[in-house]
Amino acid sequence: MDLFESIRTRRSIRRFTKKPIPEADIRAAIEAAVLAPNSSNTQTWDFFWVRTADRKKRLVEACLSQSAARTAAELIVVSANPKNWQRSSPLLIEWVKRVGAPKPVIQYYQSLVPIMYRWGLFNSFGISKMLAMSLVGLFRPVPRGPNTKRDMQEVAIKSAALAAQNLVLALTAQGHQTCMMEGFDEVRVRRVLNVSRQNRIVMVIAIGEPQENGTWGSQYRIPTESVFHVL
Repeated sequence: MDLFESIRTRRSIRRFTKKPIPEADIRAAIEAAVLAPNSSNTQTWDFFWVRTADRKKRLVEACLSQSAARTAAELIVVSANPKNWQRSSPLLIEWVKRVGAPKPVIQYYQSLVPIMYRWGLFNSFGISKMLAMSLVGLFRPVPRGPNTKRDMQEVAIKSAALAAQNLVLALTAQGHQTCMMEGFDEVRVRRVLNVSRQNRIVMVIAIGEPQENGTWGSQYRIPTESVFHVL
């Protein structure tokens, strides 16, 4: 199945059969997910494959017991933690040095990333950055963010969402279907995963083989010309 066919055939399935999904297919999809584009290659995402019966039961409940979660063969939680840049930073610095990256690239990861991705106590550092960029922006184009903790969370969430898209398209290409669920109790999902409040739960992905009534109708999108603008 090529990429365009995967995009066309991907659907949000609400009811799955009991057919199991091969573990190799899940792992291949995760490998595709981590190849997604992301902010400064900091890879601030995490993927939690919830397999144990007790955790899975609690996760289904945290997903409001919706049918996609109840009937899924597998459940994967995608989270975003803006502080995870600290996890990747030493690895990225070692990598750019090892491959002989240009000096500005090495300086970017050594010096700029720690500045860009910090917000400080009560957003103090982020506010200072925002004020500085606003001043410089009076005279020339500058990046106006991210600055605050909320900004950093938004950046991390966008990167994780791109990875989630890779994940579901990789599963579709292997003949499986998914439902990318945003309906859940984020606090309870974090408890199931045993992660801190820094981890924002981006979505829970239900995976399985669709029942005949897995969707209630055909796919619909508003006309492309309503959203596509050529200037």
